[in-house]
Amino acid sequence: MSNSLTHFDSQGQAHMVDIGDKAETRRIARASGRIGMQPATLQLIADGNAKKGDVLGVARIAAIQGAKRTADLIPLCHPLALTRIEVSFEIDQENSAVNCIVTAETHGRTGIEMEALTAVSAGLLTVYDMCKAVDKHMIICGVELLEKSKSEKTRHR
Repeated sequence: MSNSLTHFDSQGQAHMVDIGDKAETRRIARASGRIGMQPATLQLIADGNAKKGDVLGVARIAAIQGAKRTADLIPLCHPLALTRIEVSFEIDQENSAVNCIVTAETHGRTGIEMEALTAVSAGLLTVYDMCKAVDKHMIICGVELLEKSKSEKTRHR
């Protein structure tokens, strides 16, 4: 772990990190999170009977949009050309929750973990928004980076 915060210069001013000299590599990040709710709310989602429609279908699109708009939301993130965003939701009956897992991928000079984390957040917030009329006590928690990796230099064709 580095001892310095890379988004600040030597005078303590916020700046966008210079990635100009970094090699382009294939970068992948996986993130997850969950939203807990009342069992009746979870059943509405699982059955597809929520008043606003297909909650998880809309949340999947919101997660993808969140990944695409990360640089607009997080001030010092570099805009990235995404090559893949995969979003999955799992119904967890035992814990009365919906789990969201996102895998994000790019070929570039900087990591893609912020896109994966933003996608999870947007997906879970959309579940909350679509179900808040029937459940005011939902809790979003555990949004975390599961893994990130990068491969060797990207070969240009």
